[in-house]
Amino acid sequence: MKNFIREFKEFALKGNVMDMAIGVIIGAAFGNIVTALTDSFINPLLQLIPGNGEVGGAFYIGNVAFTYGAFISAVINFLIMAFVLFCLVKAINKAMSLGKKKEEETAPLTKKCPYCCTEIDVKAVKCPNCTSDIKE
Repeated sequence: MKNFIREFKEFALKGNVMDMAIGVIIGAAFGNIVTALTDSFINPLLQLIPGNGEVGGAFYIGNVAFTYGAFISAVINFLIMAFVLFCLVKAINKAMSLGKKKEEETAPLTKKCPYCCTEIDVKAVKCPNCTSDIKE
């Protein structure tokens, strides 16, 4: 039992597990903010649209109410969250690439002898294998 508790403690206190937990908590809080934004601002704006702008609507089949307004609000919440996360990941990837040095193309160090087709140093004027003069 002590070994099990020790293993669980090592697992729970690893850096990546703690980072994931913090990410989940922040994600839930962000989800609440997006829900409040949708309910307080976006849905009222949609209700201003003349005609079919009602978001809080429902239809009935018998005694059962189907509230499609809640579904539309959930879809809007999802789209906002997906867009913000896409922009966030794109910005993070861009920031990560700024710190890395671009691999510069290096000039080749060897060339082929036009006579015997062996690899020779790029500065060579005579092939060490076939002893031909290189004119390049």
